[in-house]
Amino acid sequence: MTVTALIVAAGRGTRAGGALPKQWQPLAGRRVIDHTIEAFARHPGVGAIVVVLHAQDMAEAPALEARGITVVAGGAERSDSVRAGLAACTGTRVLIHDAARCCVQAVVIDGVLSALDTHAGAAPGLPVTDALWHGAQGAVTGTQARDGLFAAQTPQGFDLVAIRAAHDAYTGPAADDVAVARAYGIDVAITPGSADNLKITGPDDFARAARILESTMDIRTGNGFDVHAFGPGDRVMLCGVAIPHDRGLKGHSDADVGLHTITDAIYGALCAGDIGTHFPPSDPQWKGAESHIFLTHAAEMARDQGYTLTHVDCTLICEAPKVGPHAAAMRAEVARISGIEIERVSVKATTSERLGFTGRGEGIACMATATLVKP
Repeated sequence: MTVTALIVAAGRGTRAGGALPKQWQPLAGRRVIDHTIEAFARHPGVGAIVVVLHAQDMAEAPALEARGITVVAGGAERSDSVRAGLAACTGTRVLIHDAARCCVQAVVIDGVLSALDTHAGAAPGLPVTDALWHGAQGAVTGTQARDGLFAAQTPQGFDLVAIRAAHDAYTGPAADDVAVARAYGIDVAITPGSADNLKITGPDDFARAARILESTMDIRTGNGFDVHAFGPGDRVMLCGVAIPHDRGLKGHSDADVGLHTITDAIYGALCAGDIGTHFPPSDPQWKGAESHIFLTHAAEMARDQGYTLTHVDCTLICEAPKVGPHAAAMRAEVARISGIEIERVSVKATTSERLGFTGRGEGIACMATATLVKP
């Protein structure tokens, strides 16, 4: 059975506060929506992802589509957005999920998918354990029995054809897609929910979600250090940018000390040796090679192992050439090669106060730190 995850991210989320809708706000090193998408992207039972965005957020579509995600514009109401997303879904089953539930666990998704083997609909729920009151004007006016009550969660899974028909037939407001399904006569199974599968609603929920995500993350930091001596030439390659200079840098490859150091930082975080391990200087095929090859390899290795490169910090140590005028171009090139946003790349420079080999103008040194995160 082919399963599509339909992530609804077209709301404005004003109760959460902040300058951005909650799905775009930062959380534990990424945006809320990125955590949500990753939960389904890494699940072996999910074959495709559709994300529904508000019309004002469609500028985010190209970046999502570059990751193989289908993006559609939502409507005025949540039901309109779901209906638009369902039209873009393929396969036989769909998991409809709120983007604000960024802590969803694989075991919760597993439970819904398993129940769909015997039901046309399934959704996770948590049994209500607290006493329930009716209230008015700040006072308790009655109580409510909690037997048989569940707090609804997502993803809510359905046979794709059935839930499309249910939404087409439904009119008026609905609490969720289970309500739409039941109105159409679809049998919906309750599967185990999780207290950690919270929906970010208010400002305090961000801190709780961060604690949940960080408790399960594999966060790694790697350091790199490299040195190249000056030699004959009329330019130097630094962080992928050719900078005119009265000398070049010596090296087996193009001697880009910046990219070499960042590459080694990523390999270090992966405990995967260094550039020499993967591209031995004794191998003639790497003679004069462009260093973007090395950084691309390290970044792809991290992604293949399930890590996201969340931050790069690179410090070039030299008296000359001046790095400042070229720092923005360097950041852009490092971001492009490594496949991350430029806002996650820092390139800066310092001198050694004319001390040591860098102070004497004999070469350039570089230090770099890279952070990898696996949800």
